[in-house]
This record gives sequence, structure tokens and C-alpha cells, in this order.
Amino acid sequence: MIDYIPIIACVLMAVGMGSNDTSNAVGICIGCGLLKLKRAILLFGVFVLVGIAVQGERVMKTVGKDIVEVDMVVLSISCIVSATLIIGSNWKKIPLSVLQVLIGSLAGAGAGAGAAVNYPKLGQILLSWAVSPFIALVLAHFLYRGLERVLSRYPVFAIERALRGLLLASSILIAYNVGANSLATIMGPAVHAGALGTWQAFILGALFVFLGAYFLSYRVVDTIGKGITALDPFSGFAAQFGAGVCVLMFTFLGMPISTTYCIIGAISGVGLVKGMGTVRKDLLLKILRNWILGPTLGFGICFLFMRLYYA
Repeated sequence: MIDYIPIIACVLMAVGMGSNDTSNAVGICIGCGLLKLKRAILLFGVFVLVGIAVQGERVMKTVGKDIVEVDMVVLSISCIVSATLIIGSNWKKIPLSVLQVLIGSLAGAGAGAGAAVNYPKLGQILLSWAVSPFIALVLAHFLYRGLERVLSRYPVFAIERALRGLLLASSILIAYNVGANSLATIMGPAVHAGALGTWQAFILGALFVFLGAYFLSYRVVDTIGKGITALDPFSGFAAQFGAGVCVLMFTFLGMPISTTYCIIGAISGVGLVKGMGTVRKDLLLKILRNWILGPTLGFGICFLFMRLYYA
């Protein structure tokens, strides 16, 4: 029976990811009126599956094997705690990174069980989390400024049409990254612990990400698409493409980073071009609080459970 617990928990996290990360890929498209929600969700689901199938295995190895060697008990506790925290955060309409909570939970459960935690690798991951939103911010900021200079030479109707196509392409890139990086993160421990085969994880994970997107994503889409700063197709493309390139860079390195926080960093970078007054600093502070609390709570709760289990 215990073998099924991490599979169920991974499915729940995939649902939470679908409800949360859909906004990263298509929230801006919806916010500026380019796509309707149902069509955007279908596009998102397809490219999540493509992303994990094409490029997910390297990140799966980092999370499932390189941080801590997990057994079924460690895996079960960390997955259940992570799924609970993610779904609860989504219900509160605050974006929270699935992978950050899961990695914190895995490290906490491993430490509580007395397993060998690879702290240097964990340190590399933490560094990636810290710098990636700022890299996305810088990329989006300068992309926006560069496009502003280039596109100002062309007629307005031509610019609008081109930007809508580019924005759609950047949404596809983000959806691909959700599969290649974020979904790979939550399925990696289950695969490397032997609970699921690789292709079983790809298909099952992508299916439940789609279901989470279909039934729950509307609660967070407004926060990303409209809540941080006002976005149009021009600024939306700069934000999504900057974030997409950033996540893709770290995916090639096998580093599990947060698509959520990269897109928030990129949106903030675009907002800085328009002036600090256009950025909702109160919302960013709440998101930053969750950035710290998510993995910390995951670590602490899992550490405590494992100590009690082995007491």
C-alpha cells in the first residue's frame, strides 16, 4: 500500500501545478485578451507533455537522486506534505513554487530519517532559486527597452499583429519549461525511487497537470496576468520571453528552478521600465514571504514527521 502513497501525492502535486503554473504560461495572454481560458489551457497541456518528454530527465535525476537517496517512507512523507502545502496556497490565490516546497520537504525528510543529504548540491539549487528571478528581471527589462526602440519605427497595426504572434510563442516556451523543469521536479523522486516508470511519470504527470489547469487555474490566473502590473501584448511578450529563456538556461544545467518566480521577476522587470509606481509592491512582498515560507515549512514539517516516525 505504501508504494501507492507517493504516486497519489505526486498526482495531487501535478494538479496543484496545473492550477498554479498555468498562469505562468498563459496568464499574460489571458490578461491582455489574446486567448480565452479554455483554449489557453489546452495549449498549455500539450506543451507540458512535450517539455517533460523531450528534456525532463536531467532535472528528474537532480531532484530524484542527487539531493538525497530516498526510500518509500521518505518519499511518501515529503510528497504528502508538499501536496498539502501547494493546494492550500493555491486556494489562498498566492502563487507558490511546487518544486521549492518539494525540494525543501525531501531535504527535511531525508535529514529527519538520518539519510545522507547532499548539501553542496542543495546549496547550488538554493543559489539558482536566488539568482534566477533577477536574471529573468534583467532579461525582460532590457528586452522591453530594445523592442521599444526597434518597433517604434513600424506602423502600430503591424507591431500589434507581430507582438501577438510573439506572445503566443513565448507562452508555448513557458509551457514547455513547466514540463521540462517543474513537472520533472515533482515526478523525479517517484521515478528514481522505483514507484513509477519514466514514461508512466510523463503521461500521468502531464494528464493531471492538465486537469488541475482546467478545474482550478482561474484562481491564480488573475494574480499573474493582471495583479502585479498592467500588461499589454508588448510588455507581456518581454516578460514571458525573458522568463522563458531564463528557465531554459537552468534546465540545460539540470537545475530545478521556479517558473513562478522567474515570471514574477520578469513582470517586475517590465514594470520597472514604466516606473516603480506601476508595480504592486505589496503583492510582491506577499509572494516573497511565500518564497521563504514554502520550502522552510516543507523542511521543518517533514523533519519533524520523520523524527516522530523513527522515535
